[in-house]
Amino acid sequence: MATGTRSITVCPQCGCDQPDGGDECVKCGIVFAKYRPQPVRPVRTGRGASRAAAPWRCAARQWLIESDERTDAVSCAGRAGIFAVLLWWGWTLIVTPLETNYTVASFLHLINLPFHEAGHVLFMPFGRFMMFLGGSLGQILMPVICLATFLLKTRDPFGASVALWWTAENFMDVAPYINDARALDLILLGGVTGKDSDGHDWEHILGALGWLEYDHRLAHLAYDTGILLMLASFAWGGLLLFRHFRRCA
Repeated sequence: MATGTRSITVCPQCGCDQPDGGDECVKCGIVFAKYRPQPVRPVRTGRGASRAAAPWRCAARQWLIESDERTDAVSCAGRAGIFAVLLWWGWTLIVTPLETNYTVASFLHLINLPFHEAGHVLFMPFGRFMMFLGGSLGQILMPVICLATFLLKTRDPFGASVALWWTAENFMDVAPYINDARALDLILLGGVTGKDSDGHDWEHILGALGWLEYDHRLAHLAYDTGILLMLASFAWGGLLLFRHFRRCA
């Protein structure tokens, strides 16, 4: 892109080489004419002196918020639609008690299930205990991997906020099985309950640890963790959407 007497050959944000005459970065998509380096904001110490913001804070802000430079109205509208659906769905999960097993009845449970089963296979070489635990780990690790990919590879914080929502939902999806460790009333993949088979994952996990009596407490801990992560995804995604809307205005 021509800027006076010179053209931009390297993106000022991500450092990617650019073809001559480009108006946007071919990798991160920033519009060169609108790019402004973010100033370092000084903060006050207890003695009133100013200093540069902590490097980790600047880096976190850059990766989590400021790396999102999209300005097109179409993607803003698409993001707004996704955010509205996740907000409605997530709030429904938050206000629905764990004991209703609502997450297990959700169609998203069927999406989580292949990653759960793959987790059993992946962690099988690490012993019987890890094989049982691997199911729940697998379905939680998958959205975490997506989150890291959005942040580190594609530089898409909004996509990462959606992956955080999915991570939260998986914590809430695991909770009913933890809660059922002693009762064994939930219907399993084969269409039978834990009573009619050899139990299920969390009966074996908590039994091996001697924690079966804490099944309800641990289930609520997992569910509450999911709620906190989901609220964080709302705040993160909402902030990114607001900033995107202001750039489009």
